[in-house]
This record gives sequence, structure tokens and C-alpha cells, in this order.
Amino acid sequence: MELSDILAKESVVACAKIASKRQLLQKLAEKAAEISGAKASDIFEILMNREKLGSTGLGNGIAIPHGKLPNLSGVTAVFARLDHAIEFEAVDDQPVDLVMLLLAPEGSGADHLKALARVARLLRTESIVTQLRESRDPAHMFDVLTRPVESHAAA
Repeated sequence: MELSDILAKESVVACAKIASKRQLLQKLAEKAAEISGAKASDIFEILMNREKLGSTGLGNGIAIPHGKLPNLSGVTAVFARLDHAIEFEAVDDQPVDLVMLLLAPEGSGADHLKALARVARLLRTESIVTQLRESRDPAHMFDVLTRPVESHAAA
């Protein structure tokens, strides 16, 4: 699974005025609703419930909030780069500034797990993280995120 299969250009956002985890999840839910046709309130509730189980902040300023949604047509992603890192209760207690939201249809176990693994692997690549943090342009961030894996080594 390539990220371009689940991430659309319009799903990459630069967020200047996000001040809290709750506000971020609300913004991501609204963007995901635009793309998926699901209700933002349903997405937000699923994300908040998932965070109650344990933070999806992986460390190194990265979080991958995720959940499963009924009647979703396929795995859907939204990426946000924050201008100012926020408290996210990450495993390393560091604030978060790079966030990839993943939503999957209920019953999509393998696809959901493949997407999570793919995103986690991608966001552990130092050169990619650096490029994302240096960019303010959503189109450039989309290109960085969806570039074929082999070409990241050369970037």
C-alpha cells in the first residue's frame, strides 16, 4: 500500500492556530469529513475515544490518531503539519507537530494495520520528517509523503 492510495492532495494541511490536542482532532475530523462524506462529529468522537485508550503520539513530535468508522469506503488519511508543537501526551512526553490521521472502515483489519505500519515507517525516516518540518506548502508536503519509497533515500 502506497500513501498515495489513501492520501489526497486536499488532505494535507498546514495548521497555524492549533493550540490543543482537542482542537487538532476537531480540525482533522472536519477535514476527514469533507473528504469521506462522514460526519465530523462522528469522526471526532471516534478519535477522542481512541485517545482515551492511550495516546497515539509515537514520539519525536509525531502522532498517528486513528479509528474505524462504519460505512467508510476505504482507508482515508489526513496529514497536518503544525506551526507550533502541542502537548499530545506522547510516549516520550514531547510535543507533537506532525500528525497523520488514519480512518478505516469497520472490519478492515488488515488494511488498517497495513496503513498504520506504512505511515509509522515513513514518519520514522529522518529525511522525510525534516522535509515536512521545513515546508509550509501543502502541495510540497503531499509530494514528500507520496514519493516512492526508493526515491526518499536520494532526497
